[in-house]
Amino acid sequence: MITEATLQRLTRNEADMAFKRRVRTIFEWIEPTDDKLIYDCACGRGFYLNMIRTVSRCELFGLELDPEIVEKAGLNVGHLPDVHLVRADIYDQPWPDNMFDGIILSEILEHIEDDVRGLREVYRVLKPGGVVAITVPHANYPFWWDPINKTLETLFNTHIQHGPLAGIWANHVRLYTRELLRKSVLQAGFQIEEERAFTHYCFPFIHNIVYGLGKPLLESGLMPRELALAADRTTFDQNSGSLLNPINLGLAVFNWFDRPNKMNEPPERSTLILCVKARKV
Repeated sequence: MITEATLQRLTRNEADMAFKRRVRTIFEWIEPTDDKLIYDCACGRGFYLNMIRTVSRCELFGLELDPEIVEKAGLNVGHLPDVHLVRADIYDQPWPDNMFDGIILSEILEHIEDDVRGLREVYRVLKPGGVVAITVPHANYPFWWDPINKTLETLFNTHIQHGPLAGIWANHVRLYTRELLRKSVLQAGFQIEEERAFTHYCFPFIHNIVYGLGKPLLESGLMPRELALAADRTTFDQNSGSLLNPINLGLAVFNWFDRPNKMNEPPERSTLILCVKARKV
């Protein structure tokens, strides 16, 4: 069992409060004991793999399609022991049937055209009895997370899907309702064990601040070293924590806004993230 102190340490540099709750959810649903094979599909820059490797000696696997992102994942976690990264498509995964004890499927389904097909391939490589932890963006998201798209959707039935103002819709095929996510997971053959939704209260325009401004600046290498150490998801032990650092001050403000949020909000409430814990039977 991962302790509260460990979770706080792993996410101490996190400006996206919803990501912090996704990390907590994944650790709750997929316990990374040393004997397991855990798979992140798709792994992005390897943030989940890095956190799991920090607390467990289990064997880790990551799949990603974008060659530039695969390269960034390699820089972040490719040097760590028992971390295996491959470039492949979610529809055609290079693994045998019934291979993995647990699979992370976080913020992926909204990017692919045929989510049921992708889920069926995930089902194929998961062991019987194994768990997949799924997270997706909620169609009923809070106004202040992305006021630009929420206004466009409400007034003009449209949204910005690409570019720096894309917000929650960035390169997404769809956002999910609870019913749509549940239907896709069941159609793929899984048994749903738990559902949750979180992040209602948030700092205004936080998606644009964190991902439209902060992430490109950090990855450009132009951010001063002390600020970069406080903003980097992979270096959670190198931040001094000083509020004289503007990044840490910003983190304190974002965490203050997150205080009223719960790990599972009522169904009628707007939330940023929907999650499903599903099992292969």
